[in-house]
Amino acid sequence: MSETTIFSRLIAGELPCAKVYEDEQTFAFMDAGQVNPGHVLVALKRPAPTILDVSEDEAAALFRTVHRVAKAVQAAFEPEGITLLQANKAAGWQTVPHIHIHVVPRYEGDGADLVWPRNNPPMDELKALGARIVVA
Repeated sequence: MSETTIFSRLIAGELPCAKVYEDEQTFAFMDAGQVNPGHVLVALKRPAPTILDVSEDEAAALFRTVHRVAKAVQAAFEPEGITLLQANKAAGWQTVPHIHIHVVPRYEGDGADLVWPRNNPPMDELKALGARIVVA
């Protein structure tokens, strides 16, 4: 069983939040640490830690809500772009072990940045790496 997280407590109504949307499987609320106005978190109600811990149907439900929220954020705030961020485990930048996706309105020069090194391996190495991934 998953640990109780701040998200579980928000979803249960034990802590206050600015709820944006809720359905049978998902819950969307304003991120307390707004990158830009309109930054929403979309979480599964079931407290699964990562994408690796949810069913395909739960992942689909989560992304259906993300799609709806992203369209609503676009209509409300008219950002120049939207970044979706879903992180898993501490090494993957996850800070709350309850699966969620950030819907972040973006503007040129807003100061938000996501940087990683590009290694650019040759095509034969890319093919060898890809061959190791077996999608069921």
